[in-house]
Formats: sequence, structure tokens, C-alpha cells
Amino acid sequence: MAWLLLLLLPAVCLQAGNSAGSNRENTYGVDQPAHVSGVQGGSIEIPFSFYSYWELAEEPQLRITWRWQHPYGGFIYDSGSRFIHKHFRNRLILTWTQGQTHGILTILDLEEKDQTMYFCRVYLQTTEGWKSWQSIDGTQLTITNVTTAGSRDTEGQRNPSLVTLGAMVGMVVSKAVLIAPISVLLIFLWRKKRDQLGVRGANAGEHRACS
Repeated sequence: MAWLLLLLLPAVCLQAGNSAGSNRENTYGVDQPAHVSGVQGGSIEIPFSFYSYWELAEEPQLRITWRWQHPYGGFIYDSGSRFIHKHFRNRLILTWTQGQTHGILTILDLEEKDQTMYFCRVYLQTTEGWKSWQSIDGTQLTITNVTTAGSRDTEGQRNPSLVTLGAMVGMVVSKAVLIAPISVLLIFLWRKKRDQLGVRGANAGEHRACS
């Protein structure tokens, strides 16, 4: 079977997020991304793949499990028993079937508590018995709140209505600053004219009295 040959092929190098044996001849590992992110209420996918050098049993069986929080944290999924942690009930989907050396873990309806590390662990039946290995670095899941994401998207952008209002206020203030001196000047000239008329009237009255 082709998939058996894939399991027997040694890996040339190891990437971040895997666990491996001590030398290139005896190589086994699990690859998964170092980081994924999602929005609260949305969903994310964590792809994974694995390989090993062990000779497989006559009728080999594979089991895929997932842990969270740290490399020795509690199990949240077990393909053998169909176990799903109560926190993830109806929110986990493992896209993988017997014979495949890769798959995808999907987490639905993301919650704030889901923000943590996730580790894929593989169990393989070989001629030496059951062998298991897992990713040590794991995948860090980051959850973004919808409100927070929205505020980040609009950060630095000004409300058009506020900009318009600010411009109008600026124009009014500018006009007020310009009009104020003119008003003062007009009042001064009006008072001066009034005083001049008052003096002329008084002089005319005195002149008539003397006559």
C-alpha cells in the first residue's frame, strides 16, 4: 500500500512544530504550523502531517489525538475512541482517515478560552508494538475579539461627520476673530461721530443764546 511506504520514508530535515528521533536514519516526527489566528465566533484549521521509520505491523492501525495548553496537557480529541473534550463538544472536526499521513483539525465557534497551544500526537501499530510521538512546539492559537478587531481596523480613521463639524467650527471661529476688530472699530467711529455731533449742537445753542 502506498501509504505504508510514505510512513517508512525518512525525513531529510525537521521543521518548527515537530518531534523527532535522535538521528536521520531513525526519524519520526509531526509537523504542524507554529501559529494560527482566528476571530471569536469564527473557525480555524490546524493542518498536520507525520512520518516514521518503524516497520509496520501486518495490519497496522493509526490513532490521532490532540492535546492542548502544553505538551503534556489534557487530551481534547481521540480518533480511536471518538473522545471529544466537553469544552469542545460539537466544535471539533478531524479531517483524516486511516491510511493518510496528513489531516486537518478544525475548531468551530471560537471562544476566548480556546486561545492556547495545541499538540498533535500519533499512535502507530508496528512490528515492535504500539509507538507514539507528538509535536513538541505545537501550534499557538490566537483569538481576536470582533469588537477589538473592528476598533483596530478603524484606528487612526476620523469620523467624516466629526471632521465636517470641526471644519465648520473652525470657520465660525475664524470669522469671529475677523469680525470682532471690525465691530470694535465701527463702535469707536460711531461714538466719535456722536460725540462730534453733540459738541456741534452745544456750540450752536451757545451761539443762539449770545445773540
